[in-house]
Amino acid sequence: MTGPVPPSASAPYDARPSARAARADNPWIRRWSDGASPRFTLVCLPHAGGSAGFYRPWAALMPAEVELLAIQYPGREDRFEDPGAAGMEELVEAVADAVGPLLDRPYALFGHSMGSAVAWELAHELRQRGLPGPRRLFASGRAAPGTAVTGQLHRQDDDVLSAELARLGGTSREVLDDPGLRSLVFTAVRHDYRVIETYRPPADRPPLSCPLHVLTGSTDPELGAERSRDRAGGWADLTTARTEVRVFPGDHFYLTPRRREVVATVLRRLDPSLTTGGAHVWPSTP
Repeated sequence: MTGPVPPSASAPYDARPSARAARADNPWIRRWSDGASPRFTLVCLPHAGGSAGFYRPWAALMPAEVELLAIQYPGREDRFEDPGAAGMEELVEAVADAVGPLLDRPYALFGHSMGSAVAWELAHELRQRGLPGPRRLFASGRAAPGTAVTGQLHRQDDDVLSAELARLGGTSREVLDDPGLRSLVFTAVRHDYRVIETYRPPADRPPLSCPLHVLTGSTDPELGAERSRDRAGGWADLTTARTEVRVFPGDHFYLTPRRREVVATVLRRLDPSLTTGGAHVWPSTP
């Protein structure tokens, strides 16, 4: 993958708030935190068919020290008319173009389901561009690239796709039963499934050097507690640093009902001094 060369260490990014806000005014970026001087950046990447808005409730749980940036893929919501990426490489290059100028402080990547593969590819793309790597990478709800089971769902009809979304949960029955809403959702889902199902990670890529945290639901059909015990779902082979697994009660979309626990876990791993913006911080296992 190729991309623009970032400024050198002798020409650091302009850290003025106005300059940073201008860089964040990008169709790929959604930014809800308003801390005056955050110490960390958390970049969140959605699942197949998902949007940046999936992470919006996290903003209320973020301390002022953390800036939350969520990625908005094309072909959905306010980007419905924007053409989708041809494949994973094009998608990751576009995301790197958008977030690269904003990584002027320590950062972490969080990706759920397809987003975990995008996050892993993004970490490699940013490193190739000469940017610092992530402080940590959080991979949720999917086995490691190269080991995750893929199919041809993007080629199937709406009934098959509807059954798959029902299996995973996270999409209400009302949406699946409404022809108009279902058509909007399926446009994004089918596109993203094509991206992830045609994605073939390079076999000879060197491992990352950051700690890698695997999060999953106990009954997630995509990963789950049992499969995550096997080399952390394959993720342990993709970094030279420590890999840990955290299993939450729930299915593929465990992180919706367990939102506060998930955010607390992410913050604690990012820096033990951080706590959520809510009134209660759930305990996190080592």
